[in-house]
Amino acid sequence: MQESAFRALLGHARPHRTALVAGAALSTLGGVAGLAQPLVAKSFVEALAVDEPVFRQVLLLGLLIVGGALAAAFGGYTVERAAESVVLGARRRLVARLPRLRVADLDRRPPGDLISRVTADTTLLREAATNNLVDTLVGAVTLVGMLVLMAWLDVVLFLAVLGVVAAIGLCTALVMPRIARAGKEAQEALGALGAGLERLLGAIRTVKASNAEQRETAGLESAAHGAWRAGIRAAGWGAVAGTSSGLVVQLAFLTVLGLGGARVANGSMSVASLIGFLLYLFYLVGPVAQLASGISGLQVGVVAVRRIHEVLELEPEADAAAVASPREGAEHLVPAARQAGDRGAAIAFRDVVFRYREDGPAVLDGASFDAGPGGLTAVVGPSGSGKSTLFALLERFYDIGGGSARIDGRDLRDWEPAALRRAIGYVEQDAPVLAGTLRANLTFAVPDAAPADIDRVLAQVRLTGLVDSLPHGLDTEVGHRGTALSGGQRQRVAIARALLRQPRVLLLDEATSQLDALTESELRDVIAEVAETTTVLVVAHRLSTVTDARRILVLEDGRVRAAGTHAELLRDDDLYRRLAATQMLAASSLADPVP
Repeated sequence: MQESAFRALLGHARPHRTALVAGAALSTLGGVAGLAQPLVAKSFVEALAVDEPVFRQVLLLGLLIVGGALAAAFGGYTVERAAESVVLGARRRLVARLPRLRVADLDRRPPGDLISRVTADTTLLREAATNNLVDTLVGAVTLVGMLVLMAWLDVVLFLAVLGVVAAIGLCTALVMPRIARAGKEAQEALGALGAGLERLLGAIRTVKASNAEQRETAGLESAAHGAWRAGIRAAGWGAVAGTSSGLVVQLAFLTVLGLGGARVANGSMSVASLIGFLLYLFYLVGPVAQLASGISGLQVGVVAVRRIHEVLELEPEADAAAVASPREGAEHLVPAARQAGDRGAAIAFRDVVFRYREDGPAVLDGASFDAGPGGLTAVVGPSGSGKSTLFALLERFYDIGGGSARIDGRDLRDWEPAALRRAIGYVEQDAPVLAGTLRANLTFAVPDAAPADIDRVLAQVRLTGLVDSLPHGLDTEVGHRGTALSGGQRQRVAIARALLRQPRVLLLDEATSQLDALTESELRDVIAEVAETTTVLVVAHRLSTVTDARRILVLEDGRVRAAGTHAELLRDDDLYRRLAATQMLAASSLADPVP
């Protein structure tokens, strides 16, 4: 797993290899300039000893210092520029993949954790795939070059230093797996904290109304402390690895000072050579620290890559542009535009079985019904009977587990999800409104909608007066999740958005639950009008909204236990009679069913 994750990390760096190689080369050039400085210093001391001019050595030393600094600076800038490109590429891949993932895969991952993978993990990838990679390479090259020059100056002292470096290197190698493990725990803890924040902010009104701020804060503080503890562990092991570089130099300095001093005393080594060797020893801290930092950063980066690729490796939904392996004989395009005389699509469910989890209970357990083409079909039943799940299957948010579900005679699994959804208008139970303008929300599914069509649907859902009263009309900001609108207004915006795309199938999941009686009555007339040319399915707890439906399906325990008109079900079905009695509809006068 470690090897495959490292290959994936290199894969993120590969498109920017030219910039990274250039940056590494410049940084290495800066390192080489540093390697040459002790040799020039040695020559400087030797010239002083024999009373020769030292102008050439001083000039060369100055050029090496300035040239090395400039090369390192340009190399660092080049690498940083490539680093920004790496993180941009990773984030673009993630944000392109997330909206296309299957709903079932998204259900298993808290949104806060996914946000953490796009933000925090890509930042770690940025460092690992560029700076840490270059630091490891440059540090290794510089260290090897320095050791070679030290061996050239004095083999005995070199072997002594090499022994110290090898001992500390072995200790560092033992620490690296712990750094990787601590880094993984730290990132997972950050993901948990993000998930907790998303949970809090997504239900902030409920939290405040329940006086639960303190309890929620305690939960977030616990998650924050978990992230802190994991970060402390990661920092601790990182400090151990980082300290090793200083320890190498200190132990090596004591070794060289004692052994080198003895060799100078017995005449087997010159003072100039000892000074040059000691200068190399002081310079040794740079590449050793660079190498240790690069390796520990790569360990953390590998963890980040794994988390990123857990998302990238999830299978996205097929779309109209690319279908991997179409079923034989399947048609793959639902008409995006309404045809003349089109009365909507015919829907048929036969013994459909569905579970949200393989080991979970069956939400639908042999559900069968027919709807359309055209007309209004209502779906009623107790909570948890599978009403909203029917709509989720029709939208192909999930695939059925057994039986068959067909639109216009073709199995739902034969339709491309993107093409299928172009022909369906869907109003969710909570009627979400996105941050932005009212116009952007209305045209969310039809960005190029004509002004006349927008005016038409606004009039249909009785929103014209609202638009006229807003300070900027359709270009008024509606706030986060539409907080500037009332619940009923948000529902009407969601219905207008669905109607604007002129769907062949209209799915309304409790779409009038927050409307006043007058507006509900007006929208019932709109829905009845739409049902003349569109297959309309309505999930309703308030039976008053569907008493005039052409057909009402009664769901219980994942099955359609009864079907008929309001009057027929009052007469023949005990469950429907109980539902109607609780809403005082059993004795109400009945409207004629919608044709």
